[in-house]
Amino acid sequence: MTVEVGEVYENPRCGERVVVRTPAAMTDNARTVLDVYATPGGAVSGEHLHPLSEERFTLVRGRVAFLIGGRKVVLDECGQSVLIQPGIKHRWWNCGGVESFHVCEVRRNADRFEQLVLRQLFGLAQDGRTSPEGMPGLLQQALTTREYGDVVRYTRPPWAVQRVLFAVLAPIARLTGRKGCYPEYLHRKPTETVALEHLPAEVAALHA
Repeated sequence: MTVEVGEVYENPRCGERVVVRTPAAMTDNARTVLDVYATPGGAVSGEHLHPLSEERFTLVRGRVAFLIGGRKVVLDECGQSVLIQPGIKHRWWNCGGVESFHVCEVRRNADRFEQLVLRQLFGLAQDGRTSPEGMPGLLQQALTTREYGDVVRYTRPPWAVQRVLFAVLAPIARLTGRKGCYPEYLHRKPTETVALEHLPAEVAALHA
């Protein structure tokens, strides 16, 4: 099920609130643009990489720190931006004392990104089926990674270990009722639908 402009998706474990600005369905799957709000200390759920997609993050307000390939970068001025190429390990977190707001643009594999992050991972977090940091357990990861390994791969354990370990764990995970893709999450309604916040010119220019 596709997402629509202005739909709000929340991850209570990570302190993330995402508003869809430009859904993949409007770009022939070329890109998706998301407004990401994070509470102080809020963060993406674990270091990861995208095998096929590139991501651009642009700050609107607040302070957001990134660890990109082992290098820390802090965005603290409106319009500052980082571009993360496919295959580069990264994570981000709100390192300020107030809510942060940044724009995330994903190019390539955009619809699959929406389906995994906004539907599956956020759905698991909403139902309390992740760690307090929003990470699925190993049994769930075994199936989620096999289903969506082209979208996101967590960096721990190392990929070579994951491939062997998850092949062993996947049958056990299925026996316990877990799935790589939960149909109920694909059809779960967003929290609400809101009007998009106006973007400053220096931010809008990077995501037009």
